Amino acid sequence: MSTVYPQADQPTSTISKFQDRTALLSAQLPPNKIPKTDESSASFEGDSQVQKPWRRSPALMKNKTPRWHEQLQCWCLNFHGRVTVASVKNFQLVEVGEEETVLLQFGKCGDNVFAMDYRYPLSAFQAFTICLTSFGMKIACE
Repeated sequence: MSTVYPQADQPTSTISKFQDRTALLSAQLPPNKIPKTDESSASFEGDSQVQKPWRRSPALMKNKTPRWHEQLQCWCLNFHGRVTVASVKNFQLVEVGEEETVLLQFGKCGDNVFAMDYRYPLSAFQAFTICLTSFGMKIACE
């Protein structure tokens, strides 16, 4: 295979150094990930052994349903001591069908102090932006 070098006035790119797609991928991928020879196939050899957490279906979440507290005569959520002040901004998100596993909880701990706890499949950025929406929608409620 001959290598094609760009002229001085042409932009340099990795793809211009390779004759075809397979040669480019062969140079960049480990041997067990080289694509099959069929160009129409989007799968790679060894795909069945590799876990793909990024291909998980989207999580459908909802607010956790609060329970009625007989002594306090109000609706309550158990934040396990992380939230200490009652607020309309306090919430817990659970995945539909998995109501006992809290994916995100957000609540007030003091004046202008809030706590946020999250877990997979949410990233820190996703959890933070969801919590920010709590401020935008309930700004005049307190």
